[in-house]
Amino acid sequence: MKYPCLVLKSVCKTLIKVTVFKEGISEDGEPITDVILNLMCNYQDKAKTVITADKQLVQLSAQAYFVGDIAPDLPTLSNGEVEVYGVKRRIFQGEKARIIQDWI
Repeated sequence: MKYPCLVLKSVCKTLIKVTVFKEGISEDGEPITDVILNLMCNYQDKAKTVITADKQLVQLSAQAYFVGDIAPDLPTLSNGEVEVYGVKRRIFQGEKARIIQDWI
């Protein structure tokens, strides 16, 4: 059974640099780089201003959709950063679609 493509290649028009970190830190306290990828994606972002008692706070969130699994050797994508439009952002959450096959 072939798994359907969830994101069409024709809508992936944004160049993005993805850096995925391994679990843990180095001796210097720096994250350990596992994979660096330059890919095309479908990038969606939004901003929201939250007014606190002291000042305004801007919260940014974004989603990047890729064709297929960008790191098939990694079980999860939970830590890292991306660079899109010249701005670096931290990966807060990663999600992989899993294929569940029926056992006969």
